[in-house]
Amino acid sequence: MPGADVLERCVMAKAHPDWHVLAHGSIERLADNLWWVQGDLPNMSLKRVMTVARLDDGRLVIHSAISLEEPLMRELLEWGTPAYLLVPNGYHRLDAPAWKRRFPDLKVLAPRGSQSKVAEVVKVDGSYEDFPAREDVRLFTLPGVSEREGGMLVRSKDGVSVVLNDIVFNMDKKTDLLGYLFTTVMGSAPGPRVSRLAKLALVKDRGALKRELASLAGQPNLVRLIVSHEKVASGPDAQQALQAALSYL
Repeated sequence: MPGADVLERCVMAKAHPDWHVLAHGSIERLADNLWWVQGDLPNMSLKRVMTVARLDDGRLVIHSAISLEEPLMRELLEWGTPAYLLVPNGYHRLDAPAWKRRFPDLKVLAPRGSQSKVAEVVKVDGSYEDFPAREDVRLFTLPGVSEREGGMLVRSKDGVSVVLNDIVFNMDKKTDLLGYLFTTVMGSAPGPRVSRLAKLALVKDRGALKRELASLAGQPNLVRLIVSHEKVASGPDAQQALQAALSYL
């Protein structure tokens, strides 16, 4: 599929087996059990996002891992022990091997349709369906994308956060060559939106995906939408962002 080929050439940088730190920002606390950090991608102006959720038992769920500088890793470990490493699709595997090597007891989970791609660089322990049923954090596989993209719901004291990956982008247009190709030619910005690239490479059933995004937008007590590229939508903007994104389907 042409769209998938373009995506792979643009973002499938070689995975890091060792702790290789690219430039990143500070960690921002979004809620009592939820943190967010934004970092660079190799050879691109796009930013990537790692989300960390703390379970009620104190263990941590790492979504779309980023290798951090040691002071921030020490800060992260003060919150709890990393227990689950979520690789939400086959393209967000860059730092997964390094995290698994550093924390051998991490359980690596990936959506069923992305496991073969993720397993090229790190052993996959299970699918999103293997995550224990809980009230505080719930994993799900998005419909309409052949089980290739996963999401997460996090319940905090202030409400519910929806964490998505590449199915929704929320970023500004970029001016460098690859950034221009990705955001303008491939229709990934300005966000929030479901990109032209995602519709080519991931989406198989637009109706099913549209209904799921509408359902997420209607989540009671929805307080934020977090996506892997790049901005967080908070408060009423969270629902509006999901509604805006699904309008592109």
